[in-house]
Amino acid sequence: MQSKHVGELVLSQKHIAQGVTSVAQQLNQHFEHAVVISVVPGGILFTADLVRELKIDISMDYISCPHIPGDKQNKSQIVYHQNIVIAGRDVIVVDDAIESGGTMKRLIEFLGDNYQPKSLSVATLFVKPGRVDIQAKQYFGFEMPNDELLVGYGLPWKDKLRNVPYVSKLVP
Repeated sequence: MQSKHVGELVLSQKHIAQGVTSVAQQLNQHFEHAVVISVVPGGILFTADLVRELKIDISMDYISCPHIPGDKQNKSQIVYHQNIVIAGRDVIVVDDAIESGGTMKRLIEFLGDNYQPKSLSVATLFVKPGRVDIQAKQYFGFEMPNDELLVGYGLPWKDKLRNVPYVSKLVP
């Protein structure tokens, strides 16, 4: 994709596929069935690739909490319509990445406090280590550099570049 904001390659399509497979294998080992809740819009691509590799029984739903990537102080409204009852069920919240951990922490607390799932887990393509303080089991494919702003494969910049099929450093 041509854009002056897409910089050095961080994860190729091949590496992304390997990360998806790794996360799917982890989930397949730990669950027999689960509700997969995709964080939209960022988690759409990862969720689509991931669920095709899951061998477990799944139901699917979605949740939204708009934010600026890396913003630990996200106070935006959480939108969840609960199309599937999750009380007493294993729930896997799927997003493209955990950068600061603030939004995911809010989502996990919101679902746990309001809907009483049996368990809550998080599945992401990658995390930025040292920033994540989430009270949920985490499954991820890669650890990424803390200080880099990244775009592609669901990660936006100014709500663009989500459709770049690989992950690259942002050139602001």
